[in-house]
Amino acid sequence: MKFQIEKEKALEKIQIVQNIISSRTTLPILQNALFVAEGETLKISTTDLDVGITCSVPCSIQKEGTTTLPAKRLSSIFRELSSDDIHIEVDSKDAAQIECGQSHFKVLGLPKDEFPPFPKLENPKEIKLEQALLKDMFRKTAYAISHDETRYVLNGVMMNFKDKKLTVVATDGRRLALAENEVDLASSQEASVILPTKALSELQRLLGEKGDVTISIAENRASFEMDGILLITKLTDGNYPNYKQVIPSETKERITFEREMLLSTVKRIALMTSDRSTSVKFEFSKDSVKISSNTQDVGEAHETLPVKYRGKDLAIAFNPDYVLDALRNLASDEIHFDFVDELSPGVIRINSSTFLYVIMPMRISS
Repeated sequence: MKFQIEKEKALEKIQIVQNIISSRTTLPILQNALFVAEGETLKISTTDLDVGITCSVPCSIQKEGTTTLPAKRLSSIFRELSSDDIHIEVDSKDAAQIECGQSHFKVLGLPKDEFPPFPKLENPKEIKLEQALLKDMFRKTAYAISHDETRYVLNGVMMNFKDKKLTVVATDGRRLALAENEVDLASSQEASVILPTKALSELQRLLGEKGDVTISIAENRASFEMDGILLITKLTDGNYPNYKQVIPSETKERITFEREMLLSTVKRIALMTSDRSTSVKFEFSKDSVKISSNTQDVGEAHETLPVKYRGKDLAIAFNPDYVLDALRNLASDEIHFDFVDELSPGVIRINSSTFLYVIMPMRISS
């Protein structure tokens, strides 16, 4: 196996695939990337047995072949090389000679037969979306997933392809984020899957602002293909809870905020919370809202913002981190805060109907 590749291309691809590698694996082969040199293309793959990723990159191949080499070590080597072109030759014992300018390395690999084969998706449903659309939907929801491993079906996002719409939902039981958009979808393509956290995190890195992504869904796996990159992941087995039950069917009041103003205000007020006291209180009165925190042994803070409000005086408290998560991941200039009373969930919406965020209130200490 012998090939020549540009340093920047090699570094870019090896950095993409090395994100999959788990630091906790006990199998040495899972620390390695599979290199397949064929025709005019080099394919680089890694897997942790749950998620696998393959990148394709054009390069000059003098001798075709396949081997596996330690991905993170190669990434470190490529990063420090000073010349533009890297020459790599691998012998029959999977030892790679790497030359670049005046630098020379010998890196020991492992046989290709030890590398786990990527699964094939049987009779998948294929759906094509704009990368920017899916990236935006993930950004608006991913922060709300649960990190409680005992509630494994919540450790990811639910993707529901139905009625010519894609709905993406994430919840941890205390808040729920939902993004929805119309998509070109035939009835034969309808599906509902739970995408696990690791695959979701990788896709958030990989998805761009241009071009399409092709999603293939089979019984227990899905793949995402874009820009010469293929990601295959196991899907979470289980039934996602009925998220519609927690969305209030109606609300009594709507307050409109400038998103940036509310974001900066809550950030400031949250400085006076602590690990023990994590609530920020919203006190609504005629044409104003007072946002405050009062924490024993820490101190207190408050600010008053002008808003259009003519309802009865009302106080409701939320975890400020939950409020900030939504505000940081929206691009809208305005957000609407809908609520019923002090004990009911609040709902953050934007001017379009493509997003909503349900957040449970916290008890107000007297």
